[in-house]
Amino acid sequence: MAKLKTRYVCSECGYETPRWLGKCPGCDQWNTLVETPMGNISDDAPAKKLKQARGSGAQPVILKDIIEEEDPRVKSGVGELDRVLGGGIVPGSMTLVGGEPGIGKSTLLLQVAAHLAAGGMNVLYVSGEESARQIKLRAQRLELNLGNLMMLAENDISNVMDQIDRLHPEFVVVDSIQTMYRPDMASAPGSVPQVRESAALLMRAAKSSACSIFIVGHVTKEGAIAGPRVLEHMVDCVLYFEGDRQNQYRILRAVKNRFGSINEIGIFEMRRLGMVEVPNPSEMLLSQRAHGQSGSVVLCALEGTRPVLVDVQALVAPTAIGYPRRMASGVEQGRLALLLAVLEKRAGLPMYNQDVYINIAGGLTLDEPACDLALMVAVASAARNIPVDETFAVMGEVGLAGEVRAVSQVQRRVGECARLGFKNVLLPRSCMRGLKLPEGVRAWGVETIGEALRTALVMPASNADKPTHTAAE
Repeated sequence: MAKLKTRYVCSECGYETPRWLGKCPGCDQWNTLVETPMGNISDDAPAKKLKQARGSGAQPVILKDIIEEEDPRVKSGVGELDRVLGGGIVPGSMTLVGGEPGIGKSTLLLQVAAHLAAGGMNVLYVSGEESARQIKLRAQRLELNLGNLMMLAENDISNVMDQIDRLHPEFVVVDSIQTMYRPDMASAPGSVPQVRESAALLMRAAKSSACSIFIVGHVTKEGAIAGPRVLEHMVDCVLYFEGDRQNQYRILRAVKNRFGSINEIGIFEMRRLGMVEVPNPSEMLLSQRAHGQSGSVVLCALEGTRPVLVDVQALVAPTAIGYPRRMASGVEQGRLALLLAVLEKRAGLPMYNQDVYINIAGGLTLDEPACDLALMVAVASAARNIPVDETFAVMGEVGLAGEVRAVSQVQRRVGECARLGFKNVLLPRSCMRGLKLPEGVRAWGVETIGEALRTALVMPASNADKPTHTAAE
């Protein structure tokens, strides 16, 4: 008599156990083990485990003997996507694209697939959520040149693999990985075993045939990819769409990239004809900046290798309750609380009876220490109701003693400020050594948060009598 075999699988790391545990031994997370059917087994099945299937017989090679190609990457036709990927699509790579529903994942990948197919590449688009007719209607709405783009509406991963073996495509899109399943497994589509097994089959196909595969991953309400966390470990690149889907702008960020830098971003605008790249994000992020208002400071952040100017907004108001509120959008709230404590202790600005609200305009999320100084200057500007000169750009890390610490790649940051027309840059004095200032740009080097506030708020940048610290100093 056959009986149903079940195991408990961790939704975070994929750890398996025959019994339920409150805490996963693999990742130390609580309440992540989910009961999952594994299939039917016979009572008279042998007790010993089956031997694992042998591999393809690959042999070790000497790394230095491998012939390098001059430019192995394939251009996707979307410049911002190529930037995020590190220069283009690497043949044989597997990329996971995640984001909220309706944010533009499928639209962007359909545009890329159509561009590559029109260029003569053998492209296969696999959809487990839409029919071929629905994909055709969306392509017509986007006015895409489909070329010889092949469409497969299928959920069975076994059939998908058969078609990949038969057609030998150079580029494959699977939308989405949570809809794929193996019929010989008892678990439902989207479960941890199904997602893990489907991804493993696709990864094997990508590495063995040099086929580039992009898979779409749905996200949970917490913003993480649905399914096992091991999925993100298996793939070569993980791309996340950030921002509000109700907003016309979309931010694509690389959180993992084996072939390029992480935290690289690309900015797109959702229009009738699909995802349109924004080649100059700094200009876009500052286009609607309020003029002459307190609490607004321009920060030169570094996203991957790209310097980006963003508008840091702060609002300070007397609290109406005993416990002041701290709310932040685009920065970590714990970091904001720490900076407010430094501002009160080292700069003498009372914040114990003030509500503080921080917003990074444009939907960006900043996590680098170089944004500390801009946040503190914005809060001080809002608290004192003194606008910061519009020609100022600010950058710098702030320590607990109130000291302003150096930031990385200051030359590129200052160059981006000059390109956007900013005449004054407030930065750590330690960054002044060896700095080559562009023509028409003045650098104001500071060592403490008190000195920074006096520079940005008390004396306007237009004051010609104010001494400056030059690069030579």
